[in-house]
Amino acid sequence: MDKTNIFSYINVMDKAADASWLRDQAIANNIANVNTPGYKRQDVTFESELRHALSHVGDRTMDAKVYNMDLDEITPKVYTDAADFSYRLDGNNVDIDTENVYLAENQIKYNAIMDAISKDFSNLASVMK
Repeated sequence: MDKTNIFSYINVMDKAADASWLRDQAIANNIANVNTPGYKRQDVTFESELRHALSHVGDRTMDAKVYNMDLDEITPKVYTDAADFSYRLDGNNVDIDTENVYLAENQIKYNAIMDAISKDFSNLASVMK
């Protein structure tokens, strides 16, 4: 069995929750600026950084990869998405219907992450009893 730290997965899920929270703010900002001429939609990069961090750990099992991963490499960042693209003549590239779908998707992800973290802490509490 591979060595694991009891908080390895919780730490990764914590980073994912932070990224989801940041993405929620970016989407809310996009929705608020749907009628602002020249505004370009923003998004958050996280999943690609997580894949990159996991791929650079040479271990075979996911437990070992998560345990040996450098969490400092995974920093969610806001970026401007499709800066050269626009749906409208005013230069804005925000589509309100698409943003609402992204918002719903992100809320589902955030709730799933929080449920997983809560379940892990419940498991820890039952083990300590």
